Amino acid sequence: MNKKESREDYLEAILQLTEEDRLPKSIDVANKLGFSKPSVSIAMKKLKQEGLIIVEDDGGLRLTEPGRAIARNTLEKHEYLTNFFIKIGVDPISAEDQACEIEHSINEETFQKLKEYFLKK
Repeated sequence: MNKKESREDYLEAILQLTEEDRLPKSIDVANKLGFSKPSVSIAMKKLKQEGLIIVEDDGGLRLTEPGRAIARNTLEKHEYLTNFFIKIGVDPISAEDQACEIEHSINEETFQKLKEYFLKK
């Protein structure tokens, strides 16, 4: 996993946990992604330095606006691609796995064109 993929996965996980009506902590992100707590702690420090998250005094993680924008974009790609793959007959587990890989490599223009194409069908 490259730096961009990792960053997007962490931000996406924080967004998903936040949308479950809770302020996630590093341990929540570690559990969601199946990563070690030390690895997640290091990543959270980097995301904080990049201005993508705020770490509250109690350890809670909040997305900044730039972090939220990246997370929402990644999640949109993930959900769209997963649903698309399922619609064309890919089993849900494979669809999820493939979407997770592709969401990081598809650029915005291609993703928008893909959505436009299938909206016309």
